[in-house]
Amino acid sequence: MKVYEGAILTCDEQNSVYRYLVEEGGKIIYTGDELPEKYSGAEVIRLGEKALVPSFTDSHIHFASYATFHAGLNVADAKSNAEILEMIRDFAAKCDDKMVIAFGASPHSVAEKHFVTREQLDEVCPERPLFMVKYDGHTCVVNTRLLERIKDKAQNLRGYHADTGEMNQEAFFAVSDYVTNSVSIPKLLKNMQKAADYMASKGIGMIHTVSGVGFAMDMDVDMEKWFGNGLDNGMQLRVFFQTMDVNKAKRRGLPRIGGCFATALDGCFGSVDAAMLAPYEGTDSTGVLYYSDEKVIDFCKKANRAGLQIEMHAIGDAAFDQAAKALKAALEDFPRKDHRHTIIHACLPTEEGIRICREYKIGLAVQSAFIDWPQEPNDYLESILGERSAKLNPFRTYLENGIMMSVGSDGPCTEPDPINWIYKACNNGAESLSVQQALRMCTFNGYWQTFDEKERGSLEPGKFADMAILSGNPYNTEPAALNTLKVEKLLLGGKDYRPLTENPVKQVLRGVFRK
Repeated sequence: MKVYEGAILTCDEQNSVYRYLVEEGGKIIYTGDELPEKYSGAEVIRLGEKALVPSFTDSHIHFASYATFHAGLNVADAKSNAEILEMIRDFAAKCDDKMVIAFGASPHSVAEKHFVTREQLDEVCPERPLFMVKYDGHTCVVNTRLLERIKDKAQNLRGYHADTGEMNQEAFFAVSDYVTNSVSIPKLLKNMQKAADYMASKGIGMIHTVSGVGFAMDMDVDMEKWFGNGLDNGMQLRVFFQTMDVNKAKRRGLPRIGGCFATALDGCFGSVDAAMLAPYEGTDSTGVLYYSDEKVIDFCKKANRAGLQIEMHAIGDAAFDQAAKALKAALEDFPRKDHRHTIIHACLPTEEGIRICREYKIGLAVQSAFIDWPQEPNDYLESILGERSAKLNPFRTYLENGIMMSVGSDGPCTEPDPINWIYKACNNGAESLSVQQALRMCTFNGYWQTFDEKERGSLEPGKFADMAILSGNPYNTEPAALNTLKVEKLLLGGKDYRPLTENPVKQVLRGVFRK
């Protein structure tokens, strides 16, 4: 039994703050401002100026992809393409993998203001295939070695550009599938363990992963499911299958379906292919809707009737409308009171879409890390969207309409960093949230999203003691200084987080046979 004394930020429905929390056997057994006599003999952990909060949730991450890129080369902080190329040269010299993988390049944050090219990649890495993914996770550039390998798979797809080596839209998905499928399973599993440990260092106790990126027989979906089922240190992992084939999810006993890739309705602003109701500034283009309304509605009806929870990627306003209307049609076809269907990203909504989400209880998995994002700066967004850029990420409007929001990294696009999410959500101009709202959005709401709120997500008696200790009290911190807070410790089931050091294959095998 342990007693925590100090600022106990429960994130319950009333956002209660207490002085004491008592944990025993991995569960919370008491919270309050007075410590009952029966607990007076327990070990006391005095927080001082620190704060105890529920563990965080990353409510949208491409976990296997994030793990792969986390183990590779991140060039997001580079200030020029010349610096990126030198980083690749140095990394390739030290890396003994059969393929070189880099991530995070942005034409908007480098001096040249354009993406690196296939020719440039050939100069620094001519002998091995090189896969350079743009910061938004929707575009890549490949060198000639990799182009030769994927040409037959991608050359007839939209977004294939052999001259520059740039691949986007369906061509990007094909290349990404090939690359992911080329990583050895043991290495990928080890990378996943390291990624989970890193996320734990950020106070994250639950991971919502979207899976299904090109492995034969969708082995990556099974692998992530078994990986999560085999965890024995308290970390939680929930899998969403990125497919429109409802039977695939049902055969695996998964209660969730959707995400990006096969269930992405549009592209993104970085590649100027997010689906818009009106053209991008100075163009006739309205981006790309990957599917017809009829196909999305048919998918949603089948998944909803099958009792699955649905998630779909929608960034532009046309895609947001398509997602909202399809979910509305599905719920009118087969009403469900507690479906928890979710639209991912929801960057640019419409009034009608917001109304549908409010009336049909459709949730949103947003990315506050996209706000004032160096890789996709405000002046760039204004240049392609005009006045519409001021309407991006309207978090306060969502909450005022009673829409449930959770927050995710969309990793590998951004880093899993809940402190940054809170900071960005509370410094969002007229759409800023209170610290209490932002903290609950990053904790309780994420657990609620996957029906886990009865056991986790807030510090209340009867729930698991999944908690994080912060270096200071966010409720007493000015919004502009929230990013100075640090996660000092993650406790799952009342115990310090234990890193994943065992053989990852053993962990997965345990997950296969564990009910």
